[in-house]
Amino acid sequence: MNYTAPMLTLPDMAAAFGTPASAQAWLLNGTPLGLAVLLLVAGSLADAHGRRRIFLLGTLALGLTTALGALAGGTVAFTAARIAQGAASAAVLAGSLGLLAESYPAGRDRIRATGIWGASVSGGIALGPLLAGALSLLDWRLAYGVLGAAALATAAVGARTLGTGRDTGNAPGRGGGDAPGRGGAPAGGPGPVSGSTPAPGNTPAPVIPPATATGATAVNAPAPRTTRPSPASATAPRPRPDLAGAAAFGLALAALLTALTLGRDGWLRPQVGLLLLASAALTALFVAVERRSRAPMVDLALLRRPAFLASTLGALFTGLAVIGLFSVVPALLQGGAGMSPLGAAWLFVLWSGTAFVVALQARRLAGRLSAPYQLALGFVLSAAGVLALLGALDGAAGSWPRLLPGLLVAGAGSGLLNAALPRLAVDSVPPERAAMGSGANNTARYVGSSAGVALTLALATTGTGPDTAVLVAAALALTGAAVTLGLSRRPRR
Repeated sequence: MNYTAPMLTLPDMAAAFGTPASAQAWLLNGTPLGLAVLLLVAGSLADAHGRRRIFLLGTLALGLTTALGALAGGTVAFTAARIAQGAASAAVLAGSLGLLAESYPAGRDRIRATGIWGASVSGGIALGPLLAGALSLLDWRLAYGVLGAAALATAAVGARTLGTGRDTGNAPGRGGGDAPGRGGAPAGGPGPVSGSTPAPGNTPAPVIPPATATGATAVNAPAPRTTRPSPASATAPRPRPDLAGAAAFGLALAALLTALTLGRDGWLRPQVGLLLLASAALTALFVAVERRSRAPMVDLALLRRPAFLASTLGALFTGLAVIGLFSVVPALLQGGAGMSPLGAAWLFVLWSGTAFVVALQARRLAGRLSAPYQLALGFVLSAAGVLALLGALDGAAGSWPRLLPGLLVAGAGSGLLNAALPRLAVDSVPPERAAMGSGANNTARYVGSSAGVALTLALATTGTGPDTAVLVAAALALTGAAVTLGLSRRPRR
């Protein structure tokens, strides 16, 4: 709910802060930026220092930073609070999945538990805009106050009810039942693990904002088997989180987002070019750091696998083409079509609800349609649904009958993407790298969504209006389909 709330409060926040159109992307991108940078690092910390501890600290931090967002007096303060919320959310998600993996080692109980977890994430994604839309009728700050109080209450209940007996990880002498691996992936299987934190499109509902270890992952993937740590692994030193890699990656992403945000005022301006060059240089630095690191965020050798590339690029294009656009659609409906916040929230729920239902039913396609082809079909349907929104996001044309067909078709496409991506993420890597594969997939999703939001706002707030952003989103979706199909036909390495 915290992730998707700003989609409805963006117009009121921008007015209260006096945020110019060229900087409004930062009001939405704070949380995905924090998640993208610290997603894999949080999994490592949970494994090394205990999932219960990281979960409770993350929940406490989430409550405090959300409350700070409600008290923010300007764009910079609110964006900083949202980045901190993203970092806290990474700890919450990594710790919660790690606790589930420990409490339910394998079998139907784990499938049921992770299904409930995924449904909770999906429900939050859909209900966040409704809560924000309803409370914004009084004051947009109320939504963040309520969400902050709920997180603090969760931390208080968790501190009393979560026992310490299972607060284990890969630390020396802790036999948690997890083999060494990124995010505490149980050896031998791709079940939900602490490193496979979901983006909104990896849940049955789309993430957005989001997300992203859902029913799709839990049902389609075989239940992982647990193993006892060997004496060597029990005495091995704790792997240090790749903080240098996270810093280089975060700075590269921040430079890219700033360039896309400034592009609204002219893509050929020197500032934009310099920021893009800085982003490329920092990305090269990140690659160099990962090659030298003993415990890298991502094993770059996986990039030689066509299926892994298809999974990662599919997640990236999902963020760019789908999440990026639909993160901004509620604000466009309020500003351009004059729709009320609650009305825009219900339309968002229509799209996300369709995606949720289709993702749950998509498991029936597992034996008939491979994950890459399902991914390509999802991109094509998303492009078709997005194109149906041409001319409907601005002016009087933004009515329910005009918007419904496009939202339903795009929602079906998003549901297919949500179901295919987690399956492809874990199938494209060796079993011992399942957590890293899923974590990289979700990180790519957050990177794409952040860049997609900045690009969509830059295009939609120019003189050409939202239709330019719609056309670019459709083109990106079709490009994602072509890339996925092309990589799926390359021989395995």
